[in-house]
Amino acid sequence: MVSFGSSVEFAIPHIKIHQLNKYYNVQGKQVHALKNINLDIPEGKIFGIIGKSGAGKSSLIRTLNGLEGISDGHIHIHQQDLASLNHEQLIQLRQCIGMIFQHFNLMSAKTVRENVALPLKIAKYPAAEIDARVTEVLQLVGLENKAEHYPSQLSGGQKQRVGIARALVHHPEILLCDEATSALDPESTSVVLALLKEINQKLGITIVLITHEMQVIREICDQVVVIDQGEIVESGQVWSVFSNPQQKITQELLNLEQLELPIELSADKTEATTHSVLKLRYETTLASAPNLTDLTAAFGQPVYLYQSHVDSIQGHLIGSFIVAVENTQLDLAALTSLLQQHIVNIEILGYAKSTH
Repeated sequence: MVSFGSSVEFAIPHIKIHQLNKYYNVQGKQVHALKNINLDIPEGKIFGIIGKSGAGKSSLIRTLNGLEGISDGHIHIHQQDLASLNHEQLIQLRQCIGMIFQHFNLMSAKTVRENVALPLKIAKYPAAEIDARVTEVLQLVGLENKAEHYPSQLSGGQKQRVGIARALVHHPEILLCDEATSALDPESTSVVLALLKEINQKLGITIVLITHEMQVIREICDQVVVIDQGEIVESGQVWSVFSNPQQKITQELLNLEQLELPIELSADKTEATTHSVLKLRYETTLASAPNLTDLTAAFGQPVYLYQSHVDSIQGHLIGSFIVAVENTQLDLAALTSLLQQHIVNIEILGYAKSTH
């Protein structure tokens, strides 16, 4: 059961975080970087953690493999409490966790094959086993023909695919991605995200992905949590968070469509204003798109469309209409009730003079 307020049940958590706090000492001052984090990450899912720079995302993900110690609280991975592990046990656990970094962290003097092989060489695997496994993962990421190239001969997207291959080489159960696409161009980002989704589906690996880009969350994640100033402020399935963001920070991260209307809006009704301008938001399954005839008929008068937006996420249609109606005395509660089968929220954006 997810622990952050959702009523949706998932498989037993692969990662369970309970009352996690992290403090740093910065120039003699204590900084509370993570504040009472409670989080269950389901096994075999792609789980997104999003927030602005400095929100605590990197601190959180680095605690998951022991790169950062925790000040108090607990992290359990398959019921193993990280705080109770000795050095050797922590090293063994890390072999079950792959890490992908923003800036690739490849060794420039080593070939692609040598970079990918490095974790197995450090763990003293037999040479034949290393060679076979490196070949296997390079094929998986589509770089078998680049095995003898050096990082300087690769594009950014190819470098990140080398990083993914290196993270997969020791058969991890969990893959941690720290801003894995933020240094890439849009085309390379699409390739890397498609690869991560394929890895999740083929291998069943749990992926924890931190980013500041909602588009990345939208593309591949099953669930998302929004972190702000060290706290989880919003969470849920991706389609749900996208369709009805509750917090201002989430709305900012979503970069909700900006109003570009052909009319001037007034915040208050005046003698000159004749129309109410409304924003109607909807969320449905793909099979139940809003019936525009029924929707406009509910107003009992002409409805003028000024802007519309629709998106498809996880089998749901999420969209909005901005319309004007010739009535500045609307009963918003009654209208919301009348349209509840079609619309999840109605907001009066302002008032306008007639342009018709």
